[in-house]
Amino acid sequence: MTDPLNHRPSIPLPKSYNDYPFTQIKTQHYEKDPSVIILTLYRPKNNNAFTGTMMLELEKAYAMFDVDDRVRVIVLTGNGRIFCAGADLEIGFQRGGEPANEHRDGGGRVTLAIHHCRKPTIGALQGSAVGIGITMCLPMNIRVAYKKAKIGFVFARRGLVMEACSSFFLPRLIGFSRAMQAITTGSTYLASDPVYDGLFAYTMDRPEDVLPKALEIAEEVSKNTSVVSTYLMKELMYRDTGSAEGQHLLDSRVIYELFQTPDNKEGVESFMQKRPAKFTGTMENTNVMAYPWWNPIDTVVRAKGDPVAKPKM
Repeated sequence: MTDPLNHRPSIPLPKSYNDYPFTQIKTQHYEKDPSVIILTLYRPKNNNAFTGTMMLELEKAYAMFDVDDRVRVIVLTGNGRIFCAGADLEIGFQRGGEPANEHRDGGGRVTLAIHHCRKPTIGALQGSAVGIGITMCLPMNIRVAYKKAKIGFVFARRGLVMEACSSFFLPRLIGFSRAMQAITTGSTYLASDPVYDGLFAYTMDRPEDVLPKALEIAEEVSKNTSVVSTYLMKELMYRDTGSAEGQHLLDSRVIYELFQTPDNKEGVESFMQKRPAKFTGTMENTNVMAYPWWNPIDTVVRAKGDPVAKPKM
């Protein structure tokens, strides 16, 4: 279906993500907080290596999460002892029939699906991640990893270049000097290595501690923060104006537009009344005229949840 007003495609939302028929990923509601979705890369016999099918399923999942008001946080992890071994080298790298300037890197499509999603993602890297296995994690809001997991930006050792928008994200997350070391050597380093300082919020002593820590953070975010606020602040940082003065003008306007919105009122009242907040704001029901303040580049059209198919909790 297509929304006749703005031509955005509508997508049906499932009654539950627990039984959605994906083949190379799995989704489920976190039992303690169903607004938290656990997304698991799931290719048990292939160390969760990335394929075209996995790309399409991740894109589809994030398109649904983006417009589903029931979803507040996503935790993305991997099945087994490896988070993601990178691209499936048994399939290899092949050119399609499209002109070079029309090619859209599959890893980049996933990265942008995560980056564009208006719900925060927490990465739970319970094992090693190389290539697309780590670059898909860069747009996530928070990353938790097993401290001995091997992390590698190995492109120079495969005769390739950085993909999945990692040349944009990596130096912003760890600085140009460390990013240059990681990509120049093409080596794998432990998640706890100083080269990755700042990339992981927590590095855990045991693989089995990673997902519980990520879920602990996700539950805190889900219960205590406004989805609208979190999303807009992420965009303010990544889509800044390039100067302190320009940013002052921008954040002044955005915060002004948020004054007295339902989430702002609820945030203040819940604090004054010393009770948990119940935020209900979304980017669809909150009027922020300044958004977007940049010129969007349409690599993919943002979908809209189908109100007919949209279930109740």
